[in-house]
Amino acid sequence: MSETHTYRAMGERRFGRFNALGLRTLVEREIRRFSNVWRQTLLAPVATAALFMTVFSLALTARRGEASPEFMAFLAPGILMMTVIQNAFANTSSSLLVSKVQGNIVDTLMPPLSAAELTAGYVIGGVARGLFVAFGVALVIFPVIGLGISHPIWALAFIIAGATLMATLGVMAATIAQKFDHMSAITNFVVTPLSFLSGTFYSITILPGWMQMISHLNPFFYMIDGIRYGVIGQSDANPVLGILFVAAVDAVLLGITWYWFRTGYKLKP
Repeated sequence: MSETHTYRAMGERRFGRFNALGLRTLVEREIRRFSNVWRQTLLAPVATAALFMTVFSLALTARRGEASPEFMAFLAPGILMMTVIQNAFANTSSSLLVSKVQGNIVDTLMPPLSAAELTAGYVIGGVARGLFVAFGVALVIFPVIGLGISHPIWALAFIIAGATLMATLGVMAATIAQKFDHMSAITNFVVTPLSFLSGTFYSITILPGWMQMISHLNPFFYMIDGIRYGVIGQSDANPVLGILFVAAVDAVLLGITWYWFRTGYKLKP
């Protein structure tokens, strides 16, 4: 086979047929990135979530004499989803940005992987980390406060949809960022405010009308509210509307990510 024919075949495989082996390899690489340092990527988030619950419990006990079981049950699903949000975002953003900063992003872009396969590989890795962390938080915290799961399918659907959104957002943030300072700015001024203003620690029904309206435009609110419905069976919004809203945002972000990979936006030298 001539060299020209070989390159042509590689191009057809990259932009044509589905490369199952390449996609599986990319997913395995992304999963191994966080599983090899599980104390930092899996154990630490679970410990942080447990610390949040402990601090709120102690604060309520000091103020009211006891921690309200209803409030702890209200708080736990939000803490779980916040942990999923942070870790799904961190997995994809750190993976892609480190490759860019170290100059080895070419090792990911050169193999015969299409833009869709690159998008899927990174996002699946982020979703996997989110699922692992969610399982760990539920296993550690829920039994302690006597919390079950009212609607497991809904809970799983919102975890996957939320992790997909944040994993995709992580890829986009890493694509735009040129150094770690840029990523810190995105995390501090976009991700953190949206997550803390999503109803994690309060019900949006206590907010003024105009703030409730703004909250309903925040996809993080639907992620938090949806997982709360899945766990305790209560929500401030219709879970069907919530999952459709998050799925629509997922579709838009996935489309943008695919286009950026296809054109090499801020990735190609």
